[in-house]
Amino acid sequence: MELHVRYEGDDDPDKCTARKLARFDLATLHRSARETPPGVVLNPHAEQALSPADRRDVTPERLVALDCSWETAEAEQFSLGGPHRALPFLVAANPVNYGTPFQLTTVEALAGALCVLGERSHAEKLLAKFRWGHTFLELNDEPLRRYADCADSGDVVAVQEEYLAAE
Repeated sequence: MELHVRYEGDDDPDKCTARKLARFDLATLHRSARETPPGVVLNPHAEQALSPADRRDVTPERLVALDCSWETAEAEQFSLGGPHRALPFLVAANPVNYGTPFQLTTVEALAGALCVLGERSHAEKLLAKFRWGHTFLELNDEPLRRYADCADSGDVVAVQEEYLAAE
């Protein structure tokens, strides 16, 4: 699956997970919405949750993430082509937001999406570039496996609600 990132460049470049993925040719960075190809857009403002059913929605299979500061992430920044999907409940493992739900780095978002879409080995390859990467999969192992077994967005939301009720 192709990985693309609409790159804002407003975070510390030394800590930017998207830039590191690009250095290893694991993702392609784009500086404008116009040059970013359409794909399944990971958008926390989307009304529908990502599910395994989304694999069939885009050809070629392509995931698109927005890399920007959480302080500036607003709905209008996600004006990218393709179906927009929100990631379900996942917990960050990165050193800045460790243990915080939904505050994922770009690599965590892409890896989580890949797991939901049934591409766990691809997710492991991305996360292997980060010292804390394996921790993301360990912290989220059960929900990621359950999301990947869902038929559609409704099922994913039902599983997510179980985790949110337990919080």
